[in-house]
Amino acid sequence: MSTFRRDFLASFVVFLVAIPLSLGIAVASGAPVAAGLIAAVVGGVVAGLIGGSPLQVSGPAAGLTVIVAELVQTYGWRATCTITLLGGLLQVALGAGKVARTALAVSPAVVHGMLAGVGVVLVLAQVHVLLGGSPQQSALANLGELPGQLAAPNTHPALLGALTVLVLLFWSRLPSTGPLRLIPGPLPAIALATLTAWSLGWDVRRVELPDSLFGGWDTPAVPEGPPIGIVGAVLSVALVAAVESLLCSVAVDRRRPAGVPRADLDRDLLGQGAGNAVSGFLGGLPIAGVIVRSTANIEAGARSRTSAVLHGVWVLVLALSCGPAIEQVPLPALAALLVVLGVRLIDTARIRDLRHHREAPAYFATLVGVVVLGLGEGVLVGIAVMGVLALRRLTRLSVRAEHLVPEPDDGPVPIRTHVVVEGTLTFLGVPKVTRLLHEVPPGASVDLDLNVDFMDHAAFDAIHQWRLAHERQGGRVDIDEVHEAWYERAVTGDMSSPRKSPPSARWWAPWANRRRRSEEELDAPEVSPAAVLLDGVREYHGRTARLVRPIMAELAMEQKPQHLFITCVDSRIVPNIITASGPGDLFINRNVGALVPRYGSRTRDDSVAATVEYATNVLDIRTITVCGHSNCGAMAALLAGGTEVEHLSGLSRWLKHGNHSLARFLATDPSGEDAPPLTRLCKINVMQQLDNLLTYPWLRKRVESGEIELVGLYLDLQSANVEILDRATGAFMPVPDDAPPARTVT
Repeated sequence: MSTFRRDFLASFVVFLVAIPLSLGIAVASGAPVAAGLIAAVVGGVVAGLIGGSPLQVSGPAAGLTVIVAELVQTYGWRATCTITLLGGLLQVALGAGKVARTALAVSPAVVHGMLAGVGVVLVLAQVHVLLGGSPQQSALANLGELPGQLAAPNTHPALLGALTVLVLLFWSRLPSTGPLRLIPGPLPAIALATLTAWSLGWDVRRVELPDSLFGGWDTPAVPEGPPIGIVGAVLSVALVAAVESLLCSVAVDRRRPAGVPRADLDRDLLGQGAGNAVSGFLGGLPIAGVIVRSTANIEAGARSRTSAVLHGVWVLVLALSCGPAIEQVPLPALAALLVVLGVRLIDTARIRDLRHHREAPAYFATLVGVVVLGLGEGVLVGIAVMGVLALRRLTRLSVRAEHLVPEPDDGPVPIRTHVVVEGTLTFLGVPKVTRLLHEVPPGASVDLDLNVDFMDHAAFDAIHQWRLAHERQGGRVDIDEVHEAWYERAVTGDMSSPRKSPPSARWWAPWANRRRRSEEELDAPEVSPAAVLLDGVREYHGRTARLVRPIMAELAMEQKPQHLFITCVDSRIVPNIITASGPGDLFINRNVGALVPRYGSRTRDDSVAATVEYATNVLDIRTITVCGHSNCGAMAALLAGGTEVEHLSGLSRWLKHGNHSLARFLATDPSGEDAPPLTRLCKINVMQQLDNLLTYPWLRKRVESGEIELVGLYLDLQSANVEILDRATGAFMPVPDDAPPARTVT
């Protein structure tokens, strides 16, 4: 299907969505109904041609309803048009100044709280229209009048509103692939309500259009009022519409199909500004990028800005030729549509996400502020709360200590204290830190972990002076900085620029290395292996758990590893260290000798085959790596003929899977090689296990078709270097420093 044909068909879908929404938003804003149609036309044609987001559709937005309603009540409609025009010119200036991305600095918690507040205000106002009444001037007044309105509804408007809501709910539950879903829900809902009211002759308020779309046009009027209030109104229209449009543009950009260019946010702001300037001049509502229409545009198959432009053209044609039909639309049906739209603006799923990041207070503060104080004031309240939360995070500090007191029978062993300081260490946290440090007994050996992202001079001076005083009294202080070496740099005087300190060695060093110094210094008694294991778990909880918790939370319900890694059970091999990988990257199978039983082997063992099947068929892994290593005990046992392990029946049976590696070793001419026999067998074993994988017919097909890649690695324990197998030459080569490894199977 050609691009133009896709855009042509998509434009009709967007047009059908835009008509009822534009009418409803105009009614809810207290503006002339024609203003909604003018804004839809201008948003499609002007913003569509100039804007920087090809698939975004602009027009009157529900998020601006409250602002426009307040402006109409305060300054009148013609003056509101002037404010819209000036707001558009301000957006053009911002776009020309390349500051579009600055608008995205507003926290999503504030933006979504603002939209939720607008949704609440919209629902409270339109419920009155739906029930046959009239909305009040404020959300609180609407809330106060709501019980009386619910107690005595007007029957015909209430029935039409209920019918509209039911059709919208029914339409949203239709199968997504059905032919009816090609028609947007608002169209049949409004059409059925209009047909019902007309056929039954119900006396309900209907849409009123002027004789022609621009028949009542007049030049925009200068707003009358305090200059500060007018400037604030212009800023509100410009910034709220800009933020909503840019957020919409970013969301649309993430869903764009292949071949569609990325959004240019600065150009998009220029397009929105031009559209608002023209809409205000012609007597239309303010416009913004609208996620509902933009999503419909993408799902309908649009591929360029032609769709958005054509949808504006269809709105213009309808407004000029179908005025009598539009005037039959009952206002309660439009109010019901807006109630549903307002409920959708209150996105409860966002609350759960914000709670994870502890930003829910800003969301609720903005929501309540918009409902109680107004849109601009509510946004300022939300920004203030977000600032307080950010300041609290910047000054958050955790300090804890653990005193290890020796047993009476251990002799005169000094007390050892482990102190951990985490967070941002400024003068505000100095009292908390020094209070705990002064509780350390004189003469104690102290391990001070500074896991801080910033340390000012006051904090450094307090810690340094305490350290000097403690060491003068016979104590010892070892300072370990996990992130940036703030303390070390302050001591040496090298404060030119922050440098990342090398990561703490403790997490990868063996337990014995970590305990060696403390045992020598304290002459500590031997502890049980279980106690060492639990001590390692405690260190993980204290140092690492909080760092990996966000990653583990994402992986908790689903794993998506990229590689199957088959290696030996040897304790000296740590796959995540030699591949610099983390949780969720490697699907690991470990066994004695890194062996892969051949397909149909007499000594049956399905553990490795089961791992390969699950990795490739369920997890869709495309790379299988076999990693051998030097001084492998399993290979040494094969060289010795299995005599050293013949008393271990299970191991002896398992090592039979390595006989092919041994036979290959014996058949290989070692001339020209100076490697010891065990080293040669360890490397040959990797090659053989890759060949063993190819004995599985289904796997061989996928390897030969290029769907799965096989890789051989070899770890030399003494040098800690990893080599990669070059399948063409049968030799292990150093891993290139600046290029990805070549495929090992062709």
